[in-house]
Amino acid sequence: MDNYWNNFLQKITKQKDLASIGFSNIVGGAISGIFWLYLASMINPESYGEIHYFIGIAGLAQIVSLIGTTDTLTVYTAKNVKIQSTLFFISIIAAAISALAITIIFYRFDAALLALGYVIFELLNGVLLGKKLFVKYSKFFLIQKILTLTLGLGLYYTLGVDGIILAIALSFIPYFVLFISEFRETKIDFSLLVPRKGFIVNNYVLALIGGSGSQIDKLIIAPLLGFALLGNYSLALQIITVMLMISAIVYKYLLPQDASGKSNKTLKKATVLISIGISILGILLSPVVIPELFPKYVEAIDAIQIMSIAVVPGTITLLYTSKLLGSEKSRFVLISKAISLPMFVTGFIILGPIFGIIGLASVFVFTVTFEASFLFSISKIKKL
Repeated sequence: MDNYWNNFLQKITKQKDLASIGFSNIVGGAISGIFWLYLASMINPESYGEIHYFIGIAGLAQIVSLIGTTDTLTVYTAKNVKIQSTLFFISIIAAAISALAITIIFYRFDAALLALGYVIFELLNGVLLGKKLFVKYSKFFLIQKILTLTLGLGLYYTLGVDGIILAIALSFIPYFVLFISEFRETKIDFSLLVPRKGFIVNNYVLALIGGSGSQIDKLIIAPLLGFALLGNYSLALQIITVMLMISAIVYKYLLPQDASGKSNKTLKKATVLISIGISILGILLSPVVIPELFPKYVEAIDAIQIMSIAVVPGTITLLYTSKLLGSEKSRFVLISKAISLPMFVTGFIILGPIFGIIGLASVFVFTVTFEASFLFSISKIKKL
């Protein structure tokens, strides 16, 4: 019996890093989810859609500016390549230019500040995960989510809807402090970029294409179908993000492990099985829960049911992305994104006006399923 408990405790201890990431992401995701779902219950779909429209603009600016992507920094930090400050410098210059463009074009300083916050957030997360400082990553992640909730509600009740984006931007202040500390750790050395330019560029284009897909939908829906429909779609997407939370946690844990050559087949299989259960719950419970909690968003019910199907292929996509990036085979992930993004945009433009939110949800599921199928096939062909 003593041996049993000793073995059990050893297994728990070995998984403490995963537990740390899991705890922070579950609690942080819950805090974020509560904030956005509570906000949705307080305001109408049109205002909710407008907020997400400008968040989409800030998110797109972040994607364009993030030359040193999170995955790039995670992989090279795990491999002990001192390239952090160099990628920090390039990314911050690009972010400052993007923030200036947002201010001039949209007259939204809050969205510009949010774009800077997003960039620093992603840069630091890449380094912390690459160093396997999972506890420190978890602390900062939780602090940011708590600040989002407290500042978000505080500024909402003080300034109204206009205070929401500013509150989210201010929640990244702790990351600004950590950024300065990490920036001083290594010297700027552009010579480090040359032998690694292929992987860096591939990852950047991959993030650009993949990230654009997660933001461009908001930029298409608002002018094409209006803020009200965008509000319903954004609520559905928020719920799917919560449903994918466990898979996202596992991905953050697996990437540095895959980069270090460690296999976690049992964990990957368990993650897929869990995603199947979550998908089924989403389909069955949304018609019951949404009318009770969000009576203004009943149009989102069908979309949530359809998009719940994407939880399984979305999980498979994350797992195979980790495997390929960890092996520095980013071009295959890039190809999948390069094919799926035009499909996604074309589907939104064609099916959105015809079928409304159901058409948008169907395009979402089809695109995610294509990515999962492509990465799975490539992994088997290349025997990775």
